Amino acid sequence: MRTVFDDAAVRLYHLDGDSGAAATLLYGTLAEALAVAAEQPAEVQDGLFLQTSNDVVAYLDFIES
Repeated sequence: MRTVFDDAAVRLYHLDGDSGAAATLLYGTLAEALAVAAEQPAEVQDGLFLQTSNDVVAYLDFIES
C-alpha cells in the first residue's frame, strides 16, 4: 500500500469469499480502519481489505508487513 500515514482516507470492507459481495465497514482514516479491523473476529479479518485512492491491500497482509 503506497499511502501509509495514519490520516490517509481509506475504505475498510469485507469481501465475502462465497458470494463475492463487498460490504463496507468504514470510510475513515487508516488509524480508524485498523482499529475497527482489529476488533473483528479472525474469520472476518481474513476477508478484510483496505482501499485508498490508489491502492487496495488485504488487511492481514498489511499488518504482517
